Amino acid sequence: MQTIQTETKPTLRKEINAVQLWALAVGMVISGEYFGWNYGWGTSGTVGFLVSTLLVTVMYVTFILSYTELTAAIPEAGGPFAFATRAFGPIGGFIAGFATLVDFLLAMPAISYALGAYIHFLLPQVPVVPTAISMYVVFIAFNLFGIREGARLSLVVTVLSVAEIVVFMLLIVTSFRYDNFVAHNPPTVTFGAVFAGIPFAIWFFVAIEGVAMVAEEVKNPQITIPKGYISAIATLVVLALGVMVLSAGVGDWRQLQAIDHPLPQVLAMVFGQESGWTKVFTSLGLFGLVASFHGNTISYSRQIFALARENYLPFRLSRLNRYQSPHWALVAGGVIGIIAIFSGNAEKIIVMSALGAVVMYAVSMVSLLVLRRKEPNLHRPYRTPLFPAMPYVALILTLLSTAAIVYYYPWLSALFFGLLAVSLAVFVGVKRVERLKG
Repeated sequence: MQTIQTETKPTLRKEINAVQLWALAVGMVISGEYFGWNYGWGTSGTVGFLVSTLLVTVMYVTFILSYTELTAAIPEAGGPFAFATRAFGPIGGFIAGFATLVDFLLAMPAISYALGAYIHFLLPQVPVVPTAISMYVVFIAFNLFGIREGARLSLVVTVLSVAEIVVFMLLIVTSFRYDNFVAHNPPTVTFGAVFAGIPFAIWFFVAIEGVAMVAEEVKNPQITIPKGYISAIATLVVLALGVMVLSAGVGDWRQLQAIDHPLPQVLAMVFGQESGWTKVFTSLGLFGLVASFHGNTISYSRQIFALARENYLPFRLSRLNRYQSPHWALVAGGVIGIIAIFSGNAEKIIVMSALGAVVMYAVSMVSLLVLRRKEPNLHRPYRTPLFPAMPYVALILTLLSTAAIVYYYPWLSALFFGLLAVSLAVFVGVKRVERLKG
């Protein structure tokens, strides 16, 4: 593949303010409060999974407080790809870009499948898979009109989603019983149980890193990005711990550990299947899933756009339409996601997405440490507190999380690293041919 030198590299338009950035960051993640994490109860029990969640919470807080330095200093659409390229060169950038694509491209089918499941819960005659596919069509079409409209939609649906989860917690808090929370757990919490729950605890926060992919479209990024990121992680910590702990204490949590709509089922346990609260919440719960689906649509398209702009992917994928939207990147990611929907296994999709995320987190933390030495004069409007302890804690917990996924899901991990190795070999080979031709 010959590198294209004659076309001007496209750039994205700055439209996003601090409140909209908070909404995008929370919105990208908030579907993780609605489903996915409950699979962790099946592997770890409620007590073991609480420990898993606390460890992952520390990982994400330290990661975001560190990652924000990179995002504010290098506000480019590539996000982790841009950071790793700057720290390690093209191969480091490729690894980060591959992991990020797996993270976001596979988060999408899991979320769309949950959207289908929620709608099917409300209207049993509506099938799950066609509904999931229709979500791709609708939101790709909407995002063709640019980031300004996308950011406005994200703000509305995220505010509604956060408000709904707060109402959910208020509705069930009086039904919480400690005896329910600890029932049906092993007599002791083992390291193995905590380890097994980590991939699903990650689902509470995964995709918040996507803010880096819209950094190029943020107004005054040096100030706006720290405000948006730090307020978002604070919001998500409160929501994640509140939802998980309270839901486990309203009844027999084993009924919730393997379904794609745990929150409506929690309300059904409290108020009854035909309760108005149950039906209303399920209807409104679509806002949270829509917020994440929409936010992740923006993120995956910007990552594909950034990789194509630097010729890591076909340059055509970096083309922008009249609304400054990367239309070919939107469509390409949508096709991959729709294919993944037909796997029909949300648990495995979640694990693969989480594995892509933790690999990217590790590369980003090492990039931060390297760039502090390599580019000490880089303008850093936000600096990581307690450096270097903060990124080291994030890195250690990230490596622990990676080890947990690899240990409990060896075949999925082999698939991930095998695809990474093949893709990297092709990339290196193409670059070598280009150098010979040049």
